[in-house]
Amino acid sequence: MQDLHHLVVVGGGFGGLQLVNSLKGAPLRITLIDRRNHHLFQPLLYQVATTVLATSEVAWPIRHLYRHRAEVTTLLDEVVGVDPVAKTVQLGGGGTVAYDTLVLATGATHAYFGHDEWEPVAPGLKTLEDATTIRRRILLAFERAELSSDAAEREALLTFVIIGAGPTGVELAGIIAELAQRTLPEEFRHIDTRQAKVILVEAGPRILAAFSEPLSDYARRSLEKLGVEVRTGVPVTACTAEGVTIGDTFVPSRTLVWAAGVQASPAARWLGIPCDRAGRAIVGPDLSAPGIADVFVIGDTASVIQEDGKPVPGIAPAAKQQGTYLARLIRARLSGRPAPGAFRYWHQGSLATIGRRAAIIEFGKFKLKGAFAWWLWGIAHIYFLIGTRSRFAVAWSWLWIFLSGQHSARLITQRETIQQRESREGP
Repeated sequence: MQDLHHLVVVGGGFGGLQLVNSLKGAPLRITLIDRRNHHLFQPLLYQVATTVLATSEVAWPIRHLYRHRAEVTTLLDEVVGVDPVAKTVQLGGGGTVAYDTLVLATGATHAYFGHDEWEPVAPGLKTLEDATTIRRRILLAFERAELSSDAAEREALLTFVIIGAGPTGVELAGIIAELAQRTLPEEFRHIDTRQAKVILVEAGPRILAAFSEPLSDYARRSLEKLGVEVRTGVPVTACTAEGVTIGDTFVPSRTLVWAAGVQASPAARWLGIPCDRAGRAIVGPDLSAPGIADVFVIGDTASVIQEDGKPVPGIAPAAKQQGTYLARLIRARLSGRPAPGAFRYWHQGSLATIGRRAAIIEFGKFKLKGAFAWWLWGIAHIYFLIGTRSRFAVAWSWLWIFLSGQHSARLITQRETIQQRESREGP
């Protein structure tokens, strides 16, 4: 086994896992490195943040996924650098791992456009930790409003601001509004949760800018029917623990969520190659790092320009297609066959959901909206989940919520809850 070609894959997201899955049976050994022990189905992460799904329904241990693949070794560590000359990656724990071929699929994180000081009060949504933090803040806002006798404080606690109106922002706003309007009203005695304000802020002229204007308009109207206040054309200029400044207007709010931008991992800096404004490594047509032998970059970490001059979008289907393509290329190299042509991205459509009964779908000239689109959206997401158990659990959770309006994952469990309460009450 040690004499086999050694492929090192950094990142257990959609691109990395698709690559490893597509190389099953190939004559090589694979080391998969990730700083977390699980693969996360990010398209449904917002449902963990909004009490719809439990963490176990959208994440799976990587070791378990490859327990029957003897050629795959999984390492729980963080890569902090690459030495292309020595052909090694440096680990945060102090060690190194040598490679014959290296694939960086390290993903992206939040981008605050030069205002990183906003992150503690306006968390983004990229990890399970982010999702449970946001869920805790949403639920605690209602609990603290129930305890408060100050009208201004209660209003600030019941004001939820989502910054950024892409799919994640729209989906968050819709479910938070439904939570306040339909799920919680009968559970509180001193507050009317239906008085909660959900504000969706977008600096651009319209929400869901990647969709056609008619679908974008439909999504806005659907959100407004749920009680969401949509503000477009005005940027956020400040975020504090007391609230958010939208343009020149200050809005008191104790719960802010950031969904406005992403920043790629430092892979381009590790390799010393050019990157775009979001930090994505600019790669060649075969996804290779320019001028560096046997190193490839895929997924949200890579900037891949299509024939029409537009970059491949940073979404899960694109990362999976890149993983499949790269597996074909590696197999060709190992067997001495000609490499496949340049990577070509096939857009499989755009989907976004608005609450629990409406969604929009766009695939070229094919456009769909409403309840039927919501069912198709749900079927598509369940299909891509890993494992029969996860598909059944998510389908059951959605069906229960659809029929009853009740969210089952409403536990406040983290230690910070106790610490915050102790700090308010004193020793």
